[in-house]
Amino acid sequence: MPSVLRTLVLGMLAMPAVLATPVPNNGNGNGNGPCDNPGQGKGLSKKCSATSSSLSSTSVSPSATTTTTVPSTTTKSTTSSPSSTTATTTTTKSTTSSPSSTTATTTTTSPVVSSMTSSTSSGFRLVTPTKTGSTGALASATGMADAAKAVGRYFGTAVDIPGTGEASDPYYMAVLNNSRNFDQVTPANVMKDSLEPQQNVFNFAGADQFVAIAEATNKIIRCHNLNWYNQLPSWITNPSTPWTNDTLMAALENHIDQVMGHFGDACYHWDVVNEAFNDDGTWRQDVWYNTAGPSYIAVAFQAANAAKAKYGLSTKLYYNDYNIEYLYPKSYMAQSLVKNLTAMGINIDGVGLQSHFADSFTPSLQSQQQNMAAFTALKNAKGANIEVAVTELDVRIADTGSVTSPSAAVTVAAQNQQVQFYWNTVNACATTAGCVGVTVWDFDDTYSWIPSTFSGTGFGDLYYQPGGANTPLVGKATIDAIIDGFENVQPGTIRYIS
Repeated sequence: MPSVLRTLVLGMLAMPAVLATPVPNNGNGNGNGPCDNPGQGKGLSKKCSATSSSLSSTSVSPSATTTTTVPSTTTKSTTSSPSSTTATTTTTKSTTSSPSSTTATTTTTSPVVSSMTSSTSSGFRLVTPTKTGSTGALASATGMADAAKAVGRYFGTAVDIPGTGEASDPYYMAVLNNSRNFDQVTPANVMKDSLEPQQNVFNFAGADQFVAIAEATNKIIRCHNLNWYNQLPSWITNPSTPWTNDTLMAALENHIDQVMGHFGDACYHWDVVNEAFNDDGTWRQDVWYNTAGPSYIAVAFQAANAAKAKYGLSTKLYYNDYNIEYLYPKSYMAQSLVKNLTAMGINIDGVGLQSHFADSFTPSLQSQQQNMAAFTALKNAKGANIEVAVTELDVRIADTGSVTSPSAAVTVAAQNQQVQFYWNTVNACATTAGCVGVTVWDFDDTYSWIPSTFSGTGFGDLYYQPGGANTPLVGKATIDAIIDGFENVQPGTIRYIS
């Protein structure tokens, strides 16, 4: 981008700080960015060969009830930068066939605790799901991705392949590869700036492995990400010659061009910029902002649009962040970003709502619906409505146990609340026209980023492995929450019995 245009962009993106209301800590807890796992370094990605019609934003009449409220006094702590782990994630995208037509007829209502199994001497009792087998084999008439497809959405997961033991864990991979469970994947780490370990020297080997695993089961890939403040190679953070606006932006443009050109339309979405704002709605101070000011956002999106045109791509371009899931300063700032890019004629297709939540706080169903509606009411430079996606969902619980043996602190009541919180977010997407899908931030506690990032918490995913890695996965009642959320059925209504 010429320096004159960058100056113009700088002025247009010099957005006000938008209030100073304290923001609850929903993020990765670092205060800097939950989504890209500070503790474990997880991230997101996308890929796609399916047509956009398979992701139509069909509106479903929302449920009339919700029990969660948004506190106004909780503050989010600012923390040190996340781990620089460069684990890779395998992304998959599935062009899916029409979902199962089986219709549930049972209307029996019961508590979320439909059945429980005693655990070890820790006193932990597991609230078990009714809709899917404990090893991931589908024991019901529908699966999580099936339920999503029935309302024109996708349901997926982040994975950290290569770089962790996930790819070599046959039980983990069996659940991942079942496209009735997941029809979309995001690479947690392998598509970040580690793709360019030296300036203009690229290493796509790990990311190509991820794409191959994803494509083997025809999954959608959300590619994550082209620009982030964290996990940067040393040539960016410690250059031999200090960066200027022009030299750093030229490096950013080249990175985006080369990476997007390599992956092509394997990526259904690209998170072009990730986590540019602090929780109070101010700009994050990092190498990008400190060198180029807020204009780097426009430079990144303009470069991504140029790559789309150059390579004839249909991939969609997203801004992705945490603590923008409810109407607080950071969400308003993200909305301003969209409006300013549109005013400059630079296209953006969607906004990713990371949705890292905790049992101590999760925004209500109505709050999330209102926030999604605020984004989807915006227009982009092509005159289309902005779409949204839930990109990194998890709900952590206070737990002093381990990933294989949760403590008694993970009570039945806490698990019930976790079910409701998962349901709120999934149902908000299912009932919002313009929300295209939901991605969880991995699905197995064994490989979760939560315990290493949020001390004293865990049990945040959909499955766990009591025997540890390379042993059968046991499903949680949160699986029911996913299916019920998409089907617009209140959690606790048993519709499929295994």
